[in-house]
Amino acid sequence: MVRVPVREQEPKVRAANFEEVCYGYNSEEAIQEAKRCLNCKNAQCMKGCPVAIDIPAFIEQIKEGNFEEAYQKISESSALPAVCGRVCPQESQCEGKCIRGIKGDPIAIGKLERFAADWARENGVQPKKAQKTNGHKVAVIGSGPAGLTCAGDLAKLGYEVTIFEALHQAGGVLSYGIPEFRLPKEKVVAQEVKNVEALGVKIEKNVVIGKSVKIDELLEEEGFEAVFIGSGAGLPRFMGIPGEQANGVFSANEFLTRNNLMKAFKEDYETPISRGKKVVVVGGGNVAMDAARTALRLGAEVHIVYRRGEEELPARKEEVHHAKEEGIIFDLLQNPTEILVNEDGWVRGIRIIKMELGEPDESGRRSPIEIPGSEYEIECDTVIMSLGTSPNPLISSTTIGLDTNRRKCIIASEENGATSKEGVFAGGDAVTGAATVILAMGAGKAAAKGIHEFISNR
Repeated sequence: MVRVPVREQEPKVRAANFEEVCYGYNSEEAIQEAKRCLNCKNAQCMKGCPVAIDIPAFIEQIKEGNFEEAYQKISESSALPAVCGRVCPQESQCEGKCIRGIKGDPIAIGKLERFAADWARENGVQPKKAQKTNGHKVAVIGSGPAGLTCAGDLAKLGYEVTIFEALHQAGGVLSYGIPEFRLPKEKVVAQEVKNVEALGVKIEKNVVIGKSVKIDELLEEEGFEAVFIGSGAGLPRFMGIPGEQANGVFSANEFLTRNNLMKAFKEDYETPISRGKKVVVVGGGNVAMDAARTALRLGAEVHIVYRRGEEELPARKEEVHHAKEEGIIFDLLQNPTEILVNEDGWVRGIRIIKMELGEPDESGRRSPIEIPGSEYEIECDTVIMSLGTSPNPLISSTTIGLDTNRRKCIIASEENGATSKEGVFAGGDAVTGAATVILAMGAGKAAAKGIHEFISNR
């Protein structure tokens, strides 16, 4: 059976605006799609969900038209259903294990999750909160997906939770990293944050842990019994090639932050950003697609340069498909060797060498190999590096007894988030390096359970 199609903006129209690409299901479409679900007793889809949502149960409620019950069922496990329904890689997780997908289209689990969350928002429904607090205080560092999930789960258990956020707006990567056309900020992110606050969670903004206050002070002087570090990975990586210091070279992190959090895409905002006529984005992940599609909407011709082939692109297939529809040019099996700079210090082009795929590397991906003598130049005025990020070492360097690995990632238990320092837990990108929203949420959920056990057994 074929899944119910989802309505979207036309490619030529959406390429010139920042409005959401996908319109989602209406109630009739959601019910129709939900009726395709087999309600498996041994639900494989749940095994693919990092936060263990009872997928058959919430879909069954949608099938019966009980939309509020569907939302509450999701909210038992997820603090951010409207976000996950939009940006999770369902094709490789829940939908990737759906039995329906063996001989046809898998159930559109993500689109149904989004529908339930959007219906709840539009009808003023919030997740259920704890009846009373238990008197225990926990601090959470970072208001991204890991921090919001950990805080929400602890609040449901009765804990008094305070989130400390370094920026002036809560949401972490949801606010500064993912573009408006994929994840609306006011309509979706801000509302999801409000739902977590409605559980009793306090959020203090403009607090830089390691500078404003240290973790040791939170534990020893502020009365917190445990701390969760969900500060993400915001330190960008570069290639180390000549010309990277030129004007017109951005990290994808900076480029997207200026657009999303600082509203550079709006004409009435004075946030400076290069509105280049020809932009080259280096990288092939979801962030590279986000940066490329943002630059396109700012009026540029955009090329994505990636050193492997299309089959090896790490970005979601949906994002690659949307980028191609909108007119992004993919220069695959190619890699930069130098950024060319004008006399005035601005980018004038980029030198590229062609690649071919050799033997698989340690991860199983085929290693790219340079083809001698194949270098050529592309004219451009802006280069955006999207090569991944690592955690800022400020927190780990100012916390006594907190172990990190060679990449400056905090070492923490995958099972419960415990670190080398008693009472301190960590999860998400601060531990793994840059990964997906849903994996960060799974880590926040595991850490909440670990913190509850830690405090309960003291």
